[in-house]
Amino acid sequence: EISPSLLHFSFGGVPDTSQHSTAAPPVMACGGGGESEAERRAALLREITEEGGFAFVASAEKAAAGDLRAAEAAREMAWEQLHSGPWSEVGSAWRDAYALACLHVARLRRAAADRRAALRALDMGLIMGGNLLRADLEAALASIAAEPSDGEGDGAEAVDEEANRWREGLDRNRDIADALKILPTKSLSCKEIARRSCISLEEFICDHFLPETPVIISGCIDHWPAMTKWKNIQYLKKIAGDRTVPVEVGKSYVCSEWKQELITFSQFLERMWSTACPSNLTYLAQHPLFEQIKELHEDIMVPDYCYAGGGELQSLNAWFGPHGTVTPLHHDPHHNILAQVLGRKYIRLYPGSVSEDLYPHTETMLSNTSQVDLDNVDMNEFPKVENLDFMDCILEEGDMLYIPPKWWHYVRSLSISFSISFWWRTTVISPSA
Repeated sequence: EISPSLLHFSFGGVPDTSQHSTAAPPVMACGGGGESEAERRAALLREITEEGGFAFVASAEKAAAGDLRAAEAAREMAWEQLHSGPWSEVGSAWRDAYALACLHVARLRRAAADRRAALRALDMGLIMGGNLLRADLEAALASIAAEPSDGEGDGAEAVDEEANRWREGLDRNRDIADALKILPTKSLSCKEIARRSCISLEEFICDHFLPETPVIISGCIDHWPAMTKWKNIQYLKKIAGDRTVPVEVGKSYVCSEWKQELITFSQFLERMWSTACPSNLTYLAQHPLFEQIKELHEDIMVPDYCYAGGGELQSLNAWFGPHGTVTPLHHDPHHNILAQVLGRKYIRLYPGSVSEDLYPHTETMLSNTSQVDLDNVDMNEFPKVENLDFMDCILEEGDMLYIPPKWWHYVRSLSISFSISFWWRTTVISPSA
């Protein structure tokens, strides 16, 4: 599953705009040649000076001496540079400068006992900043996480009520008849995707990877800590509640009202119940959450299947949201294992051989996305779609779906849903290539 945003928040501060696909997260470098932190920062300030950023350097030096107002001013100056033109034209130095300013703000906010503001500054540095000071950002986050929080929280009654709502949200639409009422026409009436239980890597390669045929694999992630821990909303709030994350708001990325926001994870969890209006649906989609919040990464593992073909993992992204979130019909360039940790999703697949009959958008930015809205198909405009064969399924908790490259897929959450996509590319030439 992938949501090709027009502005995708990405680690290293370089949103991906090529074919709307998420490339591998940038190498998490923190400087080379054994440079000290002070040397890296001094070199960065010299580079910013050479690019005319005298005001930024002056503010950064004051911030280093303890001036919070100067730190905020430096961060604002760097932020303006990040938004001065197309992302591809933003220099790496200014992304690193933004990360440096975020470090200053976080240090001074933390000294003032403002833990949440410090965490937000560091998360913004991770999400929008460059790689040079990434290790410094992560070290600062780890240090704050090790401290006891302020202890504020809801009462026992409110916690119980929230836990009940969480369980109800995860259990929605378990009845097939209820699910069919909200799914595209002809759903679950054509060919079902093959389902196999914990097959060997050799079987996966021979039966599915090499011929590039989808398959659902069950029984392989039941041992993940995430399978039990993430069912507890209080655990998620404790681990990530005060962290800032990028979310998508709206029915889907092809809708005119769609937008992106930066909110705390707790605020995102509160929006799980705001699903009556599609324009308010909030989705944490296509985000490298596990690079940002290491504690959640410890709850999962990379499936062995992702090493098929001499596999090299390209991205590991979170897809977390309420029932009703939709990823429109599109295709991706890499092999994909989509692991369903919480809740349930409906997924429909079309082979790449029918691409022309799915009416791809002609403009480059959406060329991997179909113009056809499967929830409301205009048969007069897109007549070839009606009689196309497809595969579909309901992906249950504990299932993994293998989606080969170039297979078109539509995804709809039937309940609160947390999925993880593992994209990999191979050194082995596939039959389609």
